[in-house]
Formats: sequence, structure tokens, C-alpha cells
Amino acid sequence: MARGKLRIYLGAAPGVGKTYAMLSEAHRRVERGTDCVVAFVEPHGRPRTEVMLHGLEQVPRRELEYRGGVFTEMDVDAVLARRPRVALVDELAHTNIPGSRHAKRWQDVEELLAAGVDVVSTVNIQHLESLGDVVESITGIRQRETVPDEVVRRADQVELVDMSPQALRRRMAHGNIYQPDKVDAALSNYFRPGNLTALRELALLWVADRVDEYLKQYRSDHRVSRIWGSRERIVVGLTGGPEGRTLIRRAARLAEKGAGGEVLAVYIARSDGLTAASPKELAVQRTLVEDLGGTFHHVVGDDIPAALLDFARGVNATQIVLGVSRRKSWQYVFGPGVGATVARESGPDLDVHLITHDEAGKGRGLPVARGARLGRMRIIWGWLVGVLGPVLLTVLLTSVATVGLANDMLLYLTLTVAAALLGGLYPALASAAFGTFLLNYFFTPPLHRLTIADPKNIVALVIFIGVAVSVASVVDLAARRTHQAARLRAESEILSFLAGNVLRGETSLEALLERVRETFGMESVALLERESDVAPWTCAGSVGLRPCQSPEEADVDMPVGDHMALALTGRVLPAEDRRVLAAFAAQAVVVLDRRRLQEEADQARTLAEGNRIRTALLAAVSHDLRTPLAGIKASVTSLRSDDVEWSEEDQAALLEAIEEGADRLDHLVGNLLDMSRLQTGTVTPLIREADLDEVVPMALGGVPGDSVELDVPETLPMVHVDKGLLERAVANVVENAVKYSPPGTPVLVAASALADRVEVRVVDRGPGVPDDAKERIFEPFQRYGDAPRGAGVGLGLAVARGFAEAMGGTLDAEDTPGGGLTMVLSLRRAPVRGDNRAAKVVAQPTPAEEQAGRSGAGGVNMPSASA
Repeated sequence: MARGKLRIYLGAAPGVGKTYAMLSEAHRRVERGTDCVVAFVEPHGRPRTEVMLHGLEQVPRRELEYRGGVFTEMDVDAVLARRPRVALVDELAHTNIPGSRHAKRWQDVEELLAAGVDVVSTVNIQHLESLGDVVESITGIRQRETVPDEVVRRADQVELVDMSPQALRRRMAHGNIYQPDKVDAALSNYFRPGNLTALRELALLWVADRVDEYLKQYRSDHRVSRIWGSRERIVVGLTGGPEGRTLIRRAARLAEKGAGGEVLAVYIARSDGLTAASPKELAVQRTLVEDLGGTFHHVVGDDIPAALLDFARGVNATQIVLGVSRRKSWQYVFGPGVGATVARESGPDLDVHLITHDEAGKGRGLPVARGARLGRMRIIWGWLVGVLGPVLLTVLLTSVATVGLANDMLLYLTLTVAAALLGGLYPALASAAFGTFLLNYFFTPPLHRLTIADPKNIVALVIFIGVAVSVASVVDLAARRTHQAARLRAESEILSFLAGNVLRGETSLEALLERVRETFGMESVALLERESDVAPWTCAGSVGLRPCQSPEEADVDMPVGDHMALALTGRVLPAEDRRVLAAFAAQAVVVLDRRRLQEEADQARTLAEGNRIRTALLAAVSHDLRTPLAGIKASVTSLRSDDVEWSEEDQAALLEAIEEGADRLDHLVGNLLDMSRLQTGTVTPLIREADLDEVVPMALGGVPGDSVELDVPETLPMVHVDKGLLERAVANVVENAVKYSPPGTPVLVAASALADRVEVRVVDRGPGVPDDAKERIFEPFQRYGDAPRGAGVGLGLAVARGFAEAMGGTLDAEDTPGGGLTMVLSLRRAPVRGDNRAAKVVAQPTPAEEQAGRSGAGGVNMPSASA
């Protein structure tokens, strides 16, 4: 059975119109006679979306009971039994209610696809797994509902549903996305213009990269070598000379003129055409191009123009930037130069820019036509001179007066030397043999016979042959040695460049493998490893299309030790290239080992941080535990003293001191235990519905009543929290605020509802905290300014934030208008029973709760994949 096709509508944020576009596509398909059903679409109370559902068959949903509520999910069995041609499944990143067939909706979709059902779905860019950290840095909210990138990348079609931030905010203000009571909170939190612009850029770039992958795959499958200028890609040809910096900057300016422009600097290692590169200058130019947002590439090629054009066409470049030749005028007799050759052979699909620079015309360049290896044209000319030259010379000498046998031999020897210089050994040997025959037949008595009468002529002909063969051998040996020297120099440059990058830690494993693929012109490169000789191979890293999974599948494999190998596909490499490949393979293993060592170092750093916290704990409690203990011991000793008669008032005061010291010890030990639980990840909240007007007053029992002003309305919606953790968190925050508030100024504890969240604000009028220290105060054992008034060890706020995050909430610090500090505790609003839509906007922290919830999209939680 053929696998179904997946089409995804991708958006930057809720409300851009993904679901609407999906339903419009469904109506078009139904009109064409396609069997299309709605497997799951949640309109979220949006009238226009509900209208689009009319006329479409909807598969009944499956009802599930969870924690006293009834929820509905897609019924996979019902959809499979119905077997439609196309199924509409909204919110691909949705987490199913516990008790469903799969934990995630994308897993339901995978089952439908495997059964041959085409699926049309929707997803927002913030729900892609790889973008979680980026989205959190933009919006401040961690997305708990995610879908693996590979699921979306495997989609047969990904269509971007785009809308400008201004238009989306207008749609929000008109009530087309959320209910009116949620609009203000949404516009001031998640739907801020900056957030929407950044998310829109993420969506556009992700889709652009996906389109680029499609294009590369298509060009590879159809063997398209012609450049398609879909995006401005500018290749900069570097020689290693100082003019390279000018070329890179000019290319960067060209790239800035077009959206999405890329700069690719390439140095092609060879012995001629471009002067020998300075490794130091190349390193400087590499840093420059990377600072400007480009990439640096190092390629081996004997023919500079051909290698440069092959690289440009391989990366689908649209422009090439080269410097004006550095050769003097007389050097052009050896060839037109790299720039002119590239411009002539680039064709109509590549623009070539020749940039003037200070080094132009100073005579430091070498001609492009003189190569380490003899080119095809030189070999042809060598054979022509070696074979036709003696014939023409014979005709010339026989038609004029004779100049003597010795002079004839010198003339023929000149042709042999010329053939050796042009074509190498074999044309020279052919010229020597043919010239000897012609000398014997036409110029050595007896003429026109292959016999020699004078013994002196025999000696002369033997010397002629010896000299000709010797000259040809020397010329050929020099050419081969030149080629070997050029190759060794190119190899040394590559290895030096490679070693420098690896030693500096500037090259990742994937970047190194990509360099291998570019250097040797391969389709794919993979680093394989296995635990033993009988264990299967596993891929530690790969680049390119369809990397092989074992050395047996590779066109070239380079073993590294007993259990690692570098596998390449694309073509068979000559033996002389394997030395450089072996160095690349060894360096790849070094990079892999360094990466693993870095991971181990990170783990060791985590352990060291734990040790640091324990050390700080011991240092702190050595004083803070001893202080209340000393007070308790002094009071008890006084009460037990037999030589002092204590009055009832004195006894009461001593007992009160004992009680206060015990309370301080209890509070301190409680915080220490809570911090230990948070550090070890053993806090397991028991999430229940709770009323803030019941929990918050209980948390204020440890502070004087006149030091706190409470404003928690009874009409607030219930919250989804662990009552014990919430009480401890609020108590710690309030106690901290009271500690730093001026005498006589009460701390305000107020609560309010914001759409799907409820906020508790603890406002004090103390000295406040600078912006750069607002995050540090939540770290363990941190007391801002080491305030002497603090009786704790700096754990209160750290424990409070840990408990808040364990319940799926947040705790942040803000400036109080007019001076002071405001702690904002944001909690999850409890779902309304029987209201599936309300349940979907709750983000749960525990595994079971996470399965039942819907992740938020900002300061006010939004439906995870609604359109």
C-alpha cells in the first residue's frame, strides 16, 4: 500500500489563517470530487472558521474522561474505518489526552499516512522542536507542545500562510481570533509587534531553507548543471593575497542589495594561475568573510578557471567576484589570465565582476596556461611538432642547398627539444626516432637508402638519438616533479588550514565533513563507528545526499583505527588522494572525540556547580543555623538555671525567643530541603484546582498582619496548582518583600486574571533591584548587596521560582512604579469542566499533565496550532 501524502500549512503565529486555508483547500477538493473528511478541526469559537466547516463531512470524535472532565480527541480508528482519500487534521503539535492511542497528534497522523490516507494539517513555527530555545528567547515562554522537525521536513508540501504583524494585530483587535476579554492581554503580551516580526522571520527563513533543499534535491535528481538564479549567491575567488579583503567586502555589499544574498569565499589550491597563498592571510580572510555572514571554502583544482566555475555552478551561484590580474603586461603572452578565462567561459547564467585593487599590475601573478600537468593542447602541439616538424624540415632542407650533416642534426635536435618542452617524453621520443630515420634516409650517404657508409655518421646519429632521449627524459622528469611539488604544496596548504581550524576548535564535525565533500567533489560523506568487529555500524555524523550506512556501500572508505571509518560516495578517488583523505579522517575522529569530551566536560561542570552549591550551603548554614540555635540554647539554659528566679513575664519572653528561634530553624531547614529537592529534580507537584483567595491568606501566616495589604478577589477563576507548593512560594516571596520594605509601608499582594493565566503580584516599596541583578536574585545563596538584614541564606526566591516552574508557572521581577520591586507570579488557569477549548490552553508541567494540556504561545496562552 502506497504511503499517503502530507501537506502542512505553516504559520508564524495563531490567527494568520492556517485552519481557514486548510478548510478552503478541502472545499476545493470536494468540488473536484475528492473524498475529503474532517478528522479533527477545532474552530475555537471563531465564526468564520465555523462557517468553513459547513458542507464538510466530520468524523465523530472520541470522548475521554480525565480528572473529572470530559474531553474529545481525534478518533483514529473511526478515520481508518472511514478510509477517506484526504483527512483534515488540525494542530499537528497537539498533545493528546491520556488514554489516547498515541501521546502526540503527529503520531496519529503518521498512522494515517502509513495506511495510505493523505493528510492536510497545520502547525505554527514556534512548535518546531529545534526552535524551542529561539522562541523562548523571543517570547519568554517555553513551548511544551512541540513536533520533531523531521516530521515537518518529510512533508510532501509545506505551504506558508503569512500575514504582516500589523494586519494580525488588527485581526486580533477586531475579535476575529480571541474573545474580547482576552484581546488586551494578548496584544500586550504574545502579540507584540516585535514578537510577531521575529516569529515571522523565523517562519520565512525556515520555509526558505526548505525550498532550498527541495531545489538542490531536484537539481541533483535531474542532473541540472545550469545555474538557476533563485537567490543571489556570490562566489569570491581568493588567491591568498591582500586584495582578498577588498573582494570580500565588495561581495558583501553586492549581497546586501538583494534579500537573502549569500557570500561564499573559495580558495582553490594549485601551483599556477594564482600565486602561492599565505596561510596567515587566508586565516584573516576566512575570519573576515565569516564575520560578514559568509562562508569560506577550500577546494583542490589543477585548473583554476574550471575549478572555480565548477564550484560556482555546484552551489548554484549567480555572481563571481574576482580581482584584476596582478601580472604585468608582458606576462599575458602566456595566456589570458584567470579573470578573462572565467568571464569567457562563465556563460550567460553567471555574472563576473572584476574588481580593481592596489596589487593589480605589480607582476606577482603567474600565467593561467602554465600548469603543473601538461594540458591536452600542449600534448597535441607536442605531437605535431615531433611528427610533422621533421617532415616539414626535411622538405625545407631538401629544397635548398645542403648545410651539412652536423647542422641538419642540430636542426632536428631542436625539433626534438621543442616536442619535449611542449608534449613531454613520448612526443620527444617519437620526434627523435622519426628524425633519425629522415637524417639517415635523406642526408647520410648513401642517400635514399637506410644504410650508412661512413662510420663517423653512425656515431653522429647515435649521439643524436642519445641527446634527444636525454633531453626528452629530463623535460618529462621536470614536469612530473613540478606536478608532484604542486600537489604536495596543495596538500600541505589544505592540511595546514585543516589542522589550524581543528586545533583552534573552530570546526564542527559536520563542517569538517562538508569540507571533505567539497575538497574531493563527493556526493556524501559519513563518519561511521561501531563498538566491536561484529557490531553494526552507526553514523556519528554525515553530510550530503543519501549518506551510506556502512563502508561496504561507499565508493571510498578510509578506515580509522579498528572501529571507525570515513565513507564517501560519488566517485572513486585515485590512490594519490587517499593520503589527504586519511588526514581528514584522522581529524574527523579528533573532532568527534573533542565533541564528546566537551559533553563530558559539561557534565563535569554541572557536577562542579553542585559541589559549589553544597560548599556554599555549608558555609551559609554554619552561621545561619548557629544563630537561632544559640538563641534557643541561651533561653533554655536561662530557664533551667536554679539560682535565678524568673518572673512570669520573663519566662514568657524566653519561651517566645525559643519559639521564634525554632520557627527560624524550621523555615531555614525547610528551604534547604526544598532547594535540595529542586536541585535533584525530585519535586513532583500534585496538581489540583484551587482558589487563590483560600491559599494566599494561608501563606501570610508567618508575617505580621499590618505589614501586608491583601487584594485577592473571590471572583477570580480557579488555578491549576499544587496548594502546598503555591503556599510556600507565596510565603517566601512575601517574606522577602516585607524584609526589604520600609517600616510602616505595607506590602501589597494583589491577584488578577489575564485570559488563560492568573497573576499574583507582590509589590514592595523597598530599594529595588537593578535590571542586571533581577535574574541573579533567583539564584541559590544570592542576597542582593549581601544585605545584613537578611536572616536567611539566600534561598527564598530560588525556592519560590523553582516551585512556580514545577507547577507550570513563572516568577519574575519587575520595577515598581515610583520605586521598589514587584514579584509577578503567573499561574495556570484551571480548565472549565466539560469545556474542551479551555482544557486545550493549559500547559502542564508533569508528563501526565503535559499530555492533557495545550501549550501557551505567550504571556497569555494561546491555542497551540489554531488558525
